Amino acid sequence: MGDIRLRVAFMGTPDFAATALKAVAAHHDVVCVYSQPPRPAGRGYKLVPSAVQAKAETLGIPVRCPVNLKSPEDQAAFADLALDIAVVAAYGLILPQAILDAPRLGCINIHASLLPRWRGAAPIQRAIMAGDSATGVTIMQMDKGLDTGAMLSTERLPIGHDDTAATIHDGLAGIGAKLVVETLARLAIGDVVPTPQPEEGVTYAQKIDKAEARIDWLRPAAEVSAKIRGLSPFPGAWCELGGERVKILNAAIGNGEGEPGTALDAALTVACGQGAVRLTRLQRAGAKPTDADGFLNGRPVPCGTKFA
Repeated sequence: MGDIRLRVAFMGTPDFAATALKAVAAHHDVVCVYSQPPRPAGRGYKLVPSAVQAKAETLGIPVRCPVNLKSPEDQAAFADLALDIAVVAAYGLILPQAILDAPRLGCINIHASLLPRWRGAAPIQRAIMAGDSATGVTIMQMDKGLDTGAMLSTERLPIGHDDTAATIHDGLAGIGAKLVVETLARLAIGDVVPTPQPEEGVTYAQKIDKAEARIDWLRPAAEVSAKIRGLSPFPGAWCELGGERVKILNAAIGNGEGEPGTALDAALTVACGQGAVRLTRLQRAGAKPTDADGFLNGRPVPCGTKFA
């Protein structure tokens, strides 16, 4: 199994997808990569290619960056690739039916959740913020719905008490790359039976709104910790400390009770509506992230200090 090389288009944009592109290109003929157009970034607002485009260029694969895929010209150019299959991972564009239908084996998607839980834009963050004990990757056959297609394969990943969106992202990226290569090998020999998604258990992972990122110390400690870890590193949960805005990038459940938002000791244990959290990684405005000891060296936080 795995000796049949398929003619593939890869469609994706961020780091999560770039990991899969490298794996797919090692086993199949990736004839074209589609990615979001370069975006301005940094102080000079220079156009910076996506992680997938950058990876494709190092692999010598042609890249296309259409604004959308609605035009007859773009759809014809895609059809002219004479593909066996298209692999999609966090591309950021809705694929019209003409695109879905063009490859011989259709289009498959690498989705960072155990479907049907957390369909949509932010499955990694939402799984952590909801306090889920595990997440995973689903490889699915794409259809016109939002992450509604039949499942081809899945793999589970536990969410630990100190995991953040960054650590789970990296774990799922590796799983997704491995799983999609395995699934392509099975598709190539007709050894996959698509499984419809269950109708029960559907949830939607709405895009993260920056307005969600402020910490509400009135919430229970488990919820506050999950929110902090789910929003780390981006956009980063935050609070105010002495009038200064501080990002909290990791936290653990702490000991003690008290008025919500009050430091219970000098080691960054903060009371919540129920219980307390211990802040373990922080970032002051204009500074680099640091662990709790490094933060306290530059800014002591005595017992009784108020976090807002």
